[in-house]
Amino acid sequence: MLGAEVPIAGIAGDQQSALFGQGCHEAGMAKNTYGTGCFLLLNTGAEAIASKSGLITTCAAEAPMKQFALEGSVFIGGAVVQWLRDGLKIIRKSLEVERLAKSVRDSGGVVFVPGFAGLGAPHWDPYARGTIVGLTRGSTAGHIARAALESIAFQSAELLHAMEQDSGQPSKELRVDGGAAANDLLLQFQADLLGVPVVRPRVLETTALGAAYLAGLATGVWTSREQIAKQWKIAKRFEPKMKRDEAERRMEEWKRALERARGWGKG
Repeated sequence: MLGAEVPIAGIAGDQQSALFGQGCHEAGMAKNTYGTGCFLLLNTGAEAIASKSGLITTCAAEAPMKQFALEGSVFIGGAVVQWLRDGLKIIRKSLEVERLAKSVRDSGGVVFVPGFAGLGAPHWDPYARGTIVGLTRGSTAGHIARAALESIAFQSAELLHAMEQDSGQPSKELRVDGGAAANDLLLQFQADLLGVPVVRPRVLETTALGAAYLAGLATGVWTSREQIAKQWKIAKRFEPKMKRDEAERRMEEWKRALERARGWGKG
């Protein structure tokens, strides 16, 4: 139909393709895609690590050597912003959430667990429900918006911490992509929680980019992974600013809120 033979030179799942597109070719390198949900993968090299923390062990790529990854999925990532827009109607467009969240200095003690569809990795709790705790008479739409953005970072931090436990390797940085990765406030808070840099590349559509790289590697456009890795360019780097004891306190606060959300739908 196309008038010529077109070779199928690469096949990959979307998240594995994004991992490749981010240039995460070495063990210990991780990427997180912030879309409707969040999908975090950590390259574990030639070793297929069986997770003890509720993660999935998957094949990352075979180009040419086989590599494996740990994968974790968050059900509600950027979808929480859609709920603020369509459900609460406190913003008109998703892009307005950052400005609203910046209208307050912090979340004012408000913690938002967006368990609208239960909780994904590492909890796998289908009975969890959305929960907002810590409200006072002083709580505003700004506090709720900020807590909503922070919930995306909290869930992603849980995934990376679980991966560090399974792999026994501390992370050096987290590469990010997807629509919500354009939000500076979210990425700065993510870096603060993790205590490592969060790096946004110039090209955020890394799933399509990874597919192109895999096909190009197979057809000779590029000759090696190293050549492909050099194509990856930084747009912005977010260095952690929060003190580690404060980050740990915030994660403990998140865990307390989780306990109130989990199992709620059992009745």
